[in-house]
Amino acid sequence: MAFDFKKLSVLVVEDTGPMRELIVSVLETLGVGKIYTAPDGERGFDQFCRQQPDIVIADWHMEPVNGIDLTMQIRKDTISPNRMAPVVLVTGYSALVRVAQARDAGVTEFMVKPFSANDMAKRIAYVINKPRDFIDCKT
Repeated sequence: MAFDFKKLSVLVVEDTGPMRELIVSVLETLGVGKIYTAPDGERGFDQFCRQQPDIVIADWHMEPVNGIDLTMQIRKDTISPNRMAPVVLVTGYSALVRVAQARDAGVTEFMVKPFSANDMAKRIAYVINKPRDFIDCKT
């Protein structure tokens, strides 16, 4: 069964312009209906609150707010409009300790650079079709 990307809205939070443009281009090729962008996690959270996208794709390393901190803000901030929104974290690092850190922060999926359009399509379809259970805890 093919996934209908045109119904989705995606927020891309990436500080490197060419990488942000590449991700947007891949999403456009997939037929994603609405694409929003932000150059860092601070502005990304503002966009997230205003646009309320279905999915967030964020880079790990950004200043002043990185992808891990953005994810934690989405999950815990009282003004977050959707604490359970899927977050796909994009990074060049795949060490197990980093995967665990991302998971513990509330990241839904992890995508290692370089990635293909097919990789991104699979991740998006997966987080929509098989959402993960959320566990609320104090830490």
